[in-house]
Amino acid sequence: MSQLRKLLVLGAGGHGKAVAEAALLSGEWQQVVFLDDRWPELKVVFGLPVVGGLSHLAENAGAADGAIAAVGNNCLRRAWQGKITAAGISLVSVVHPHACVSASALVGPGSAIMSLAVVGTEARLGRGVIINAGAVVDHDATLDDYVHLGVGVCLAGGVAVGESAWLQAGCSAGYGVVIEPGLVIKPGQALIAKD
Repeated sequence: MSQLRKLLVLGAGGHGKAVAEAALLSGEWQQVVFLDDRWPELKVVFGLPVVGGLSHLAENAGAADGAIAAVGNNCLRRAWQGKITAAGISLVSVVHPHACVSASALVGPGSAIMSLAVVGTEARLGRGVIINAGAVVDHDATLDDYVHLGVGVCLAGGVAVGESAWLQAGCSAGYGVVIEPGLVIKPGQALIAKD
């Protein structure tokens, strides 16, 4: 009998729950547990156990086959991913089974691609990228490390998004748009490349 694969999800908030559900639905993980600093008051989220705070990462390392930092804040996600690698745990990505990711796309470790998201041909995602539900990253787009795309964001082919940028729900970027690192784009904004 094969051994159950266990995933540690750092963060048991809304995004953490969505990542945990995607992991279970993917069939790649049979057991998912959370680490969250609201423990021990918080013991169960989404029907799954919270087994400790973030300070308990090292003691849970031996029992985990992988871990992902599941928090929307780009700075926290970067820091938590550093803790995962420092603890010697494999940093993994989670892809919802109802996402469509091209076989030629590159997805960096620690990324989360949610339900109905699309990642197109030869798109490149860095470490710790979040592609929320219904977001589209078209062909040849490049998302640097820790980029966060909100629900329904639509990026045309060749868009380049700098490290730690956050495009909130419903944003769109036309062909060839370059988004600077750390930029926060308000919900519903439309970005057009400069001539």
